[in-house]
Amino acid sequence: MDELIYTLKQQIIEALNLEDMKPEDIDDNASLFGEGLGLDSIDALELIVMMEKNYGIKLKDPTQGKEIFKSVAVMADFIAKNRTK
Repeated sequence: MDELIYTLKQQIIEALNLEDMKPEDIDDNASLFGEGLGLDSIDALELIVMMEKNYGIKLKDPTQGKEIFKSVAVMADFIAKNRTK
């Protein structure tokens, strides 16, 4: 799981062009939106595309994203349970 979390952090940084950040800068349990990384709805769409492309996960209900994108740890757990790639 630690490897998936680290890879996911790298993919988030790349997908969202967070050039000044390193995977170590992102807390596994910090909120991705609001107080945490401060992501917005456009970033959420980028994360959805990234999950489809890298893990074969398609969200049937876009409102799922709010729950899935709570933190990197929650995202990694969801990906581990639902990935097709």
